[in-house]
Amino acid sequence: MSIKSEIERLRNELPQGVKLLAVSKFHPVEALQQAYDAGQRAFGESRPQELKVKYETLPKDIEWHMIGHLQTNKVKYIARYVHLIESLDSVRLAEAIEKEAAKCDRAIDCLLEIHVAQEESKSGWDYDELLNFVRSRGFEAMPHIRLRGVMGMATFADDETVIRGDFQRLKECFTELKGYFGEEFDTLSMGMSDDYPIAIEYGSTEVRIGSTIFGQREY
Repeated sequence: MSIKSEIERLRNELPQGVKLLAVSKFHPVEALQQAYDAGQRAFGESRPQELKVKYETLPKDIEWHMIGHLQTNKVKYIARYVHLIESLDSVRLAEAIEKEAAKCDRAIDCLLEIHVAQEESKSGWDYDELLNFVRSRGFEAMPHIRLRGVMGMATFADDETVIRGDFQRLKECFTELKGYFGEEFDTLSMGMSDDYPIAIEYGSTEVRIGSTIFGQREY
């Protein structure tokens, strides 16, 4: 299957209101160009330096999403042009994003990455810690961050009930947090190549698809 045909298949399959994010990390510029030529405009990257190179090479109407763990000292590489940081996972990172966004005189859209999976290796806020920060109005002191929703990953498991439980938990977190942030808090990013149909059942508004579109990664 070609990149173009996979994108067209996914577009036809996804319900209205569910956005396709093409996870392009570790894939070459040529593959992204093929996806772009097929009409794809939103791409997900996990390394600021790789993102910077691709931004400089590819068309400027692409939406670049940062989906990987973001180190505070790397925010400066992407602050000027990143469309959405999906992996806001700590107070320290929020402070770094606020600082760099202020320098660029822009507000950066972000998703709150919440840890629900059973693997400790996956990043994200502890939800109780996040809720305490929200209730203490910590984000109100950060006018250059615009919170748009929640991102998370389900446990990598064969047991579908575990995956469903994780997506249900993310949906509950999203719904509770929306009460604090209002209508523009509208994005629930969950579901990847292996589990996105289940994520959609639980209200995902954006699925992050990589290997289904591009094949296995080239490290």
